[in-house]
Amino acid sequence: MEITTEMIKELRKESGAGIMDCRSALVGTEGDMEKALATLKENGLLKAQKKAERATGQGLVEAYIHTAGRIGAMVELNCETDFVARTDEFKELAHCLAMQVAALAPRYISEEDVPEDEEVVPEEACLLLQPYIKDPTRVVKDIIVETIAKVGENIRVRRFSRYELGS
Repeated sequence: MEITTEMIKELRKESGAGIMDCRSALVGTEGDMEKALATLKENGLLKAQKKAERATGQGLVEAYIHTAGRIGAMVELNCETDFVARTDEFKELAHCLAMQVAALAPRYISEEDVPEDEEVVPEEACLLLQPYIKDPTRVVKDIIVETIAKVGENIRVRRFSRYELGS
């Protein structure tokens, strides 16, 4: 099957992957868009795992104040370079994570942060395991991994804080 530029553009729009990665995925799946998308997601997960140990010394702090002004959240999101910290994808991720913290009030970043003697439901108490507010069929960790695949650098939530009036 012939792989057209329109097919590559469509897959790139859906996945956020690079042009050559999209072309390779389409060639490898003989033009099957669904299989190519699954291949790209799998490759993105592998890329993220390879980058997991890399240092994250740059990033930004994002604040979100809910419209009524009664709830606010701040998130420190780290990456490897200041170049990536200035990209729209990274800024959007930081903003969405701040909204996530304001909306669902996680207490810990990951399951490893939960004290041994504390009984919690990890999917409620841990930010990375919570259902993503913009797409509840996915968890926050998946959104971060997807962004890692797009920007090509390790990304880590370092800390967050949530404020609620009267609490």
